Amino acid sequence: MRTRSFLVALVALVTHLAAAADAPASEPQAEAKPEARPAKAEARPPARAELPDPMDRLRERLAEKLGATKAAPANPNVLRVAARAEPESAPAVAAAKAAVPKQRPAAAPRPEHTHAAHWSYEGEGGPASWGAMKPEFAKCASGTRQSPIDIREGIKVQLDLVPFDYKPSAFRVIDNGHTVQVNVAPGNSIEVMGRRYELVQFHFHRPSEERIDGRQFDMVVHLVHKDPEGRLAVVAVLLERGSAQPVVQKVWNNLPLEKGEEVPARDTLDLGALLPPERGYFTYMGSLTTPPCSEGVLWMVMKQPVTISPEQIGIFARLYPMNARPIQSAAGRLIKESN
Repeated sequence: MRTRSFLVALVALVTHLAAAADAPASEPQAEAKPEARPAKAEARPPARAELPDPMDRLRERLAEKLGATKAAPANPNVLRVAARAEPESAPAVAAAKAAVPKQRPAAAPRPEHTHAAHWSYEGEGGPASWGAMKPEFAKCASGTRQSPIDIREGIKVQLDLVPFDYKPSAFRVIDNGHTVQVNVAPGNSIEVMGRRYELVQFHFHRPSEERIDGRQFDMVVHLVHKDPEGRLAVVAVLLERGSAQPVVQKVWNNLPLEKGEEVPARDTLDLGALLPPERGYFTYMGSLTTPPCSEGVLWMVMKQPVTISPEQIGIFARLYPMNARPIQSAAGRLIKESN
C-alpha cells in the first residue's frame, strides 16, 4: 500500500516537471523584461525566433507602407485638404467672405434715380410722371405758373422792343438725350427792363411747345439767357415749314454722332439771322418746360415765325419725333402783347 502511494506521488512529480518543461518560455521572461529590452524596442526570446510575432509582422508592413507614402511625390491636392490646413484656411476664407460685398436680391430702383436720368416725353417717364420722379421735380406737378401755355387774349400794351446784342460767335453742339442743344460762347445778350441777360444756350422742340390762339407750329427754338443773379429769360422763336434756315443748317452740319458728345464747330453762328424781321412779342411769367420745371422764368414769344425747310425738320424728326411738353394751364396769368 505504501509502495503504491509512493509511485502515485512519483508519477505526479514527473508529470509536474514535464508540464513545467513544456510551459512557454515567455512567462519567466516577464520578470527579465526590464534588462532585456531598450526603452522603446521590444526584445523577443531567442527560443521563439523561428516563430515571428504576428504583431511584429503587422508593424513591419505598416512601416513599409508609411515609407512608401513618404517617398512618393507630394500631391498638392492632398496637402490642401490636410487636417492642419483646414483650421489654417478657415480664417482666410472668412476674411475673403467679409471682404467681398454680399450680393443682395435686386431691388426696384428708386424712382428719383431711374426717372431723373430717363425722363422723357412719353411712356412711364413722360410729362404726367415728372413731378413724382424727384423731390426737385415737384413743381412739374404742383406749380401754378408752368410753361408752355396757349397764348390767348394778351393785353396789348406799349412794350419796348427787346434789344438783341447778338454777334457771330463760336458754338458747340450736343445731343443731350432730350434735344439738340447749342452752347454759345459768351458775348451775346439781351436787355429787358434795365436788366442784362447773357445768352447761354439754345435748343429745339418738335412740334412747338407754345401755341398762339390754339395754333401749334412745326418747331420752336428756345434761346435761354441768364442774368448775374441766375434769373432766366427765354426767347421763343417759332419755326414753320418753308425755306431753309441758315443758322439751323449750320447746327445740323455739326450734329454729334453720339448722344452726350459735344462737338466744337469750326464755324461761327450769327444768331441775329435766327430772329424774325418783325420783333413784336408776347411776354408772361412761367417756368422751364423740362424738369425741374423751375418757375420765375421770364418768357418772350416772338409773334412772327421763321421758316425752316421740310428737310431740316426731317433731320431733327429722325432724332426726336416729338419732344414737346403738353400745354399747361394759364391759371389767370397776365399775358402782355406788344403793339
